[in-house]
Amino acid sequence: MEKVAFISGANRGIGLETSKKLAETGVKVILGSRNIENGEKAVEQLSKLGLETDLVQYDAFDLDAPQKVFDFISQKYNKLDILINNAGVLLNNNLFVTNSSSVSDKDIKNTFQTNLFAVISLTQKLLPLLKKSDAGRIVNVSTILSSLTLHSSKDSPIAPAKEFSYNASKTALNAYTIHLAAELKDTKIKVNSGHPGWVKTELGGPNAPMEIKDSYKTSLRLATLNEDGPTGGLFHEEDTIPW
Repeated sequence: MEKVAFISGANRGIGLETSKKLAETGVKVILGSRNIENGEKAVEQLSKLGLETDLVQYDAFDLDAPQKVFDFISQKYNKLDILINNAGVLLNNNLFVTNSSSVSDKDIKNTFQTNLFAVISLTQKLLPLLKKSDAGRIVNVSTILSSLTLHSSKDSPIAPAKEFSYNASKTALNAYTIHLAAELKDTKIKVNSGHPGWVKTELGGPNAPMEIKDSYKTSLRLATLNEDGPTGGLFHEEDTIPW
């Protein structure tokens, strides 16, 4: 039976490019899209490339969304091999601010809802399906800006990017990666965080150096790791990033 993958936030940007590349390997990709019409456009776009994908609505603020996704995958495929938690938000659209003393409660809570809490709820709900896989893979799309080591180091390469809500939510996501990987270490499931790069998306902005067409590489690698591949780490392509 072909492998089955679910990718959240898959109707555009990094999620769509990852869906395309994963589908090209022969995996049946299910796109998760908050807006179903945008998701249908993405499915149509991939279909024109000869890639037949599936679609289910996924909204990180819908508390029933994990159950809806589980029901869809369970009824149609009865297993899941790859989960890529790709959906994420940067609410003020500016990574290069220092706002720890002024960020609002609303921004923190809404950022953590999408970037952490919804990821945990979805992953927990889909774990029974992942446990049916011969080689389950969970990829939590994180960022180099989650690295406490790099943020606190002298002459840090990421020093200017201190948007607190986004960075902190991804640091917490890394903690979830570490803890879940440890819990599942004696299973066939691997759990990793991935930094796709600084990409020209709505989140990354127009000044980012990486084109969307190159943004899939880290997620694809972590989604298709061999049995001897790593688990419980933070990676960019082949490189390990310090926590």
